[in-house]
Amino acid sequence: MSKDKKPELKRPKLNSYWIYIAIFVMFMGLNIFGGGNLSDPLNTTQVEFQSYLKNGDVEKVEIINKKLARVYLTNSARENSIHANKFKDRIMKPGPNDAAYQFEFGDLQNFENSLNTIKRDHGLSTKIVWNTETNIWAEFLPSILFFALIIGVWLFIMRRMSAGGAGGAGGQIFNIGKSKARLFDEKTDVKTTFKDVAGLEGAKEEVQEIVDFLKQPEKYTALGGKIPKGALLVGSPGTGKTLLAKAVAGEAKVPFFSLSGSDFVEMFVGVGASRVRDLFKQAKEKSPAIIFIDEIDAIGRARGKSNFSGSNDERENTLNQLLTEMDGFGTNTNVIVLAATNRADVLDKALMRAGRFDRQIYVDLPDVRERKEIFEVHLRPIKQDESVDMDFLAKQTPGFSGADIANVCNEAALIAARQGKKTVGKQDFLDAVDRIVGGLEKKNKIITAAEKKAIAFHEAGHATVSWMLEHAAPLVKVTIVPRGQSLGAAWYLPEERLIVRPDQMLDEMCATMGGRAAEKVIFDKISTGALSDLEKVTKQARAMVTIYGLNDKIGNLTYYDSSGQTDYNFSKPYSEKTAEMIDKEISEIVENQYQRAISILEENKDKLTELANELLEKEVIFKESLERIFGPRPFETPELVDASSKNASSATSDKTEDTVEDTADAAVKSQASSSDLKGDTSEEE
Repeated sequence: MSKDKKPELKRPKLNSYWIYIAIFVMFMGLNIFGGGNLSDPLNTTQVEFQSYLKNGDVEKVEIINKKLARVYLTNSARENSIHANKFKDRIMKPGPNDAAYQFEFGDLQNFENSLNTIKRDHGLSTKIVWNTETNIWAEFLPSILFFALIIGVWLFIMRRMSAGGAGGAGGQIFNIGKSKARLFDEKTDVKTTFKDVAGLEGAKEEVQEIVDFLKQPEKYTALGGKIPKGALLVGSPGTGKTLLAKAVAGEAKVPFFSLSGSDFVEMFVGVGASRVRDLFKQAKEKSPAIIFIDEIDAIGRARGKSNFSGSNDERENTLNQLLTEMDGFGTNTNVIVLAATNRADVLDKALMRAGRFDRQIYVDLPDVRERKEIFEVHLRPIKQDESVDMDFLAKQTPGFSGADIANVCNEAALIAARQGKKTVGKQDFLDAVDRIVGGLEKKNKIITAAEKKAIAFHEAGHATVSWMLEHAAPLVKVTIVPRGQSLGAAWYLPEERLIVRPDQMLDEMCATMGGRAAEKVIFDKISTGALSDLEKVTKQARAMVTIYGLNDKIGNLTYYDSSGQTDYNFSKPYSEKTAEMIDKEISEIVENQYQRAISILEENKDKLTELANELLEKEVIFKESLERIFGPRPFETPELVDASSKNASSATSDKTEDTVEDTADAAVKSQASSSDLKGDTSEEE
């Protein structure tokens, strides 16, 4: 769609049925109530009628239905001023053959007697006419209105039921089996293109090839090849799976059907399968076309699992229909199915086989080069000053996804606007990272002096131990200002690793236990503040023993199941004796690193105390303070020195993430490291 072409405004259409209804109501009112006739007789009283009769002005009296009398005047009486004045305000005066007056009388017998008496006493020859009038509309109106009301309500309900999406939740009863897919065609103004997708080079290349399949199918079929039937986008949340699909919709120039996996789910039996059939029917009619199903794990979970009550039968029927439709394509239909999920481990194996989803496109977290490209995309609409360095920002955000980077850019703009700045600076971005990772600062949180001292030594312990260990992440900043749920935090800039060795994991665990070790060394007491630290090291130790096979006693064994089958088993894949050994080894690993941290802090107790006192005084300290107290870190590489230079140290915040290895991730990655001092309810209060 051209940019100059404005979308046409939909004007509401006047339903002709309303005109017919209005005319019918007016007609019924005129006939029933009769108030709309301009030449109707004037209402009068029986006393006035008797005076007119005695004066000889009445030519005829018409008695209607034994209760209404209509009075007809003589020709001479119409010219009389008495009667002429009464009709002077009427637009239409009664004609010669029209009644001039009318009135209702009470008892018919008394009225006849008085009428005959006046005629006899005054010698009048006034005619008396009896007549009966019937109003068909008045008699049949109740029954007509009753049936009309029933028919009207029935038509209204039927129209609402067949109105597609316009009828809301109840508006789709007759269209409930229709697909809810949103159609993007070549005329739709889709602004997302591959230029808006930064990084993801491998995934983007494969998706571009799928688009090329549809644009030039003969290029591939001429050599005997077949167009792939499906591609599955797999990756962590926020990595850009749906964004890739939007780019396909903008670049394909073919009909693009987009819907979520939950759109197939409904309370009615058979609806999901019916919607699948309707979706593929529409796609075949508009071939070549692309179908995109977001969050396909909603309907694509493995069958036969956790089906104790039969509640999953409907979902399985939907999946069966999807399998049938995907496998039923001919080679010339040119319909490709794209799907996205972050739970590929729970998908049914039949859905993943070749011939259905021929390709699995993995969308990983971006590396430092890709993060720079993502920053360039999201910084386009932001007014930034000269201090913003994208290389620096990319290095300060390890482990961030594309969605996280977009959030950082937006939050930085909000922080700058909150402070009344005209442009967004480097410091605003660092503040944004700090706020996103740690939460909002709570400077007004009430903390006692003893608690504040304990927090300071806790965080100083983290900083000291990490500074003394080779493989621990280099420290950037330490703070004792409460932030989010944390009473204090230490920020690190971890090295991005694709594989992790045991000595690296042990050093990270030792640095994590440095907080509790410092409390033990200084106060000879421990507190509940190390909750998050204990949680982190326990997960790391368990991963070393049960997943990565890094324990000598357990050996080269793993109890990790990438297919997710163990999630549905009540029993463990090892014996009770092995379970006891696993628990013992996990505890031994954690305790060894705890004692190691204590020994490091005992050797540097005076420097630890100096660092904690400075932290109590300033509340926030940076890398320079540690260099001044402990001396230069001998293990630092030139790259890390550059990444955490004075620019980084003078910042208010930098990226922090847990170093806990994701046990569900097959690729072992070291995330950014953070140590939070968390207290329970009693301690915080």
